[in-house]
Amino acid sequence: MNDGKRIPWIVGVSGASGTPYAAAVLRGLLAAGESVDLVVSRASRLTLLDETGISFRDAHWREDLAAWLARGADGKPDTFDVGLDDVRYWPAGDLGAGPSSGSYPAKGMLVVPASTAAVAGVALGLSKDLLQRVASVTLKERRPLVVAVRETPLNGQTLKHMVALDEAGAVVLPASPAFYAGATHIQDLVDFVAGRVLDAAKVPHRLYRRWEGELGAALRSD
Repeated sequence: MNDGKRIPWIVGVSGASGTPYAAAVLRGLLAAGESVDLVVSRASRLTLLDETGISFRDAHWREDLAAWLARGADGKPDTFDVGLDDVRYWPAGDLGAGPSSGSYPAKGMLVVPASTAAVAGVALGLSKDLLQRVASVTLKERRPLVVAVRETPLNGQTLKHMVALDEAGAVVLPASPAFYAGATHIQDLVDFVAGRVLDAAKVPHRLYRRWEGELGAALRSD
């Protein structure tokens, strides 16, 4: 639990497909010794249930989050061992939550995955739920905001919203895995995207092999 001694990163999970990306980002933050405030939108609970079979409940969030973060991208349970002492959870409908105010200390916010609805809501400043409200607060306070868009194809209106977020100071980061890092497993592709999110937040990690200027290096590695 965040005891106020450490300033957290706020992670918002929207309803787009890609809950393994969110899990990998959360694991990466916690592995780096960061404190996390978590907001899980109502729509994302349906996606989480569909993609993992896990029903995320406010009253049992710690138990449900533990099961989620322990799960590999291939669906295997108990793949990861993650402690939750540095996680604080805020219900998406709680617009009076701490992070809804700019006076609440935070390092910034990572929205992963970000649906086109979440992108639009943040770009237009709708603040229809806590996730959108916190993202708006993050922008107005000039804190880092990383929006990992997970949708395809993109229509013109969504592209305009993404440009608006960029102009407001956010990092718009499409959830697009790369293959130069030598991925051999679905988890490698997920971790690449999660690693790029953490790179944008300047959080150290070892989630993927970085490009070092040598062609075929990943193919020759063990």
